[in-house]
Amino acid sequence: MDSYDKEGGRAELAANLRGTAPHPSPPGARAAASRPAGASPTTSPGSGGDPGANTAAGEGADAGPGADAGPDADGVPVPRTGGIAGLSLPYQVVASVALAVVTVFTCYHLAMVFLHVAPSNTLTKQHGKAVDEWVFPEFEQNWKLFAPNPLQQNIAVHARAEITAADGGRRTTRWIDLTADDGEAIRGNLLPSHVNQNELRRGWDFFVNSHTTDNRPNGLRGRLSERYIRRIAMLRLDAHDLGGRVERIQLRSATRGIQAPVWSKEETDTRTYYRTLPWWTVTAADLPEGVERGEDGSRTEAHQ
Repeated sequence: MDSYDKEGGRAELAANLRGTAPHPSPPGARAAASRPAGASPTTSPGSGGDPGANTAAGEGADAGPGADAGPDADGVPVPRTGGIAGLSLPYQVVASVALAVVTVFTCYHLAMVFLHVAPSNTLTKQHGKAVDEWVFPEFEQNWKLFAPNPLQQNIAVHARAEITAADGGRRTTRWIDLTADDGEAIRGNLLPSHVNQNELRRGWDFFVNSHTTDNRPNGLRGRLSERYIRRIAMLRLDAHDLGGRVERIQLRSATRGIQAPVWSKEETDTRTYYRTLPWWTVTAADLPEGVERGEDGSRTEAHQ
């Protein structure tokens, strides 16, 4: 053993003098050299005689629930699979069924909307009622702006009221241009209200499209449109001082064609045509919040 230490010391001294470091001997080599001849290596208690048992156990102890799925044949870690494939079988079934339901619903909705806006054809003639029940009123489409012949008319909605004054007498107010009121609210406003832009206009379109030319309602939609347009009219009249209690109201539309441009040879009728509706008796359901404005500006309860 003394001779080994002396030889090792000479080798290290010679290496230092040459400017190079000797290659370190493996720990096992020095241990083997220092063991007496015939001695066998000792193992730690409980190792079972397997020197690599502790190493394998230590490596496996670091594996946790979030570890990779394991190495492949080349020793490269394989990550866990994501998406639906990474779910358990019951969750895969639920996710697949939900995706299928959403896909079918979307395709059905797009088909119904397409049939609603498409020109009249065999399908719309046979299933027009089912299409209308699906589309109206939530998914109604209005494509008149993109029609081959866009609207070339100005349509204004007017209203007048029959009121009871404070002295008990009745009188009829002048016609009030409700559309002009909306125009004044929109003009110069950078962020105009959707109510001023579309409520009255769409309400009148709803009424016209669900009534005959003699103002008879076409079923439930016609009666619903009457209540809707009456409430809109009363909301707008509530902003005017009419001088008494509103008993009845009457609406009309004023339609006038737009003058053709100077370079066009098209002849346009620019006369104003009126469509006057019958008088409607006002009920509490037609009034804003069930009340109306009195002659002195106070609000009084309406009567049936």
